Amino acid sequence: MADDLHLEVAGRRVRVSSPDRVTFPERGFTKRDVVEYYLAAGDAILRSLRDRPTTLQRFPDGVGGEMFFQKRVPARGVPPWVETAKITFPSGRSADELCPADLAHVVWAAQMNTVVFHPWPVRRADVERPDELRIDLDPQPGTDFADAVKVAGTVREILDELGWTGYPKTSGGRGVHIYVRIRPDWTFVDVRHAAIAFAREVERRRPDLVTTAWWKEERGSKVFVDYNQMARDRTIACAYSLRANARATVSTPVTWDELSDVEPDDFDLRTVPARLAAGVDPHAAIDEVAYDLTPLLEWYDRQGAADLPYPPDYPKMPGEPKRVQPSKDRDLKNN
Repeated sequence: MADDLHLEVAGRRVRVSSPDRVTFPERGFTKRDVVEYYLAAGDAILRSLRDRPTTLQRFPDGVGGEMFFQKRVPARGVPPWVETAKITFPSGRSADELCPADLAHVVWAAQMNTVVFHPWPVRRADVERPDELRIDLDPQPGTDFADAVKVAGTVREILDELGWTGYPKTSGGRGVHIYVRIRPDWTFVDVRHAAIAFAREVERRRPDLVTTAWWKEERGSKVFVDYNQMARDRTIACAYSLRANARATVSTPVTWDELSDVEPDDFDLRTVPARLAAGVDPHAAIDEVAYDLTPLLEWYDRQGAADLPYPPDYPKMPGEPKRVQPSKDRDLKNN
């Protein structure tokens, strides 16, 4: 086993233990490879993580072994320079989560066998008000990445009509994520309602291919627009995060024109650093404009202001419809 690495990152000294421990068994990538990847991602991944409370998806024995999501920075063994932000979960409990201020925080997390970074859509300055609208296109069984790309085309049309710029990326799997920066003027509930309104409009335009049905038994072979990714404490692997799969893919920003020509496996731990080194970063301008969410909230009202179910681990929310699978709903069965 190789000796520990000692790296100078952003003016910090970061120790990397057991650098030759295998993290991605199928391809033989080690912890050293993961650390070097995140060093190469540099400013590009910090654009997604800087000042955002971030949940860490850790794999102490490598991908395929034990996995857990770390939402609290450990009480011991943490360098004094590591920064945190206090966030509150739907249960009302709180935690001090890692809040990356520089690349040293990312490498420190990788040293702890973090593979995937899941930032909240908020900044430390106001953790109650999202500054990012995340549109998650999730292919259901019978559909695939190509179908998600078709739906992304409709998303782009709607964004163009709003006068907004959306920034697509691969999920690293079969899905597509589209991010829009918004002004941090609204609560999580407001932003989730805006996501519902947007999803319903996508569904209205592509009923053949899109669903907003929360219950899997109702979705069919369509692409689900997962509005609950905007619920409090729900997170998505960020742009330039590795994904925990055999190929070590990366959730990678692409241009709208690229989207129809790429495959998720095109972007992995080895290929993305070369892409960044060549100056290709389609999310480079993502922070330049933040949009007013009012139009989507007006859509939500015009659509009847009808809420949809929250995830099952959330407390019942005001105005939320019955939270039960239709096939198990006794009231429906008795009608």
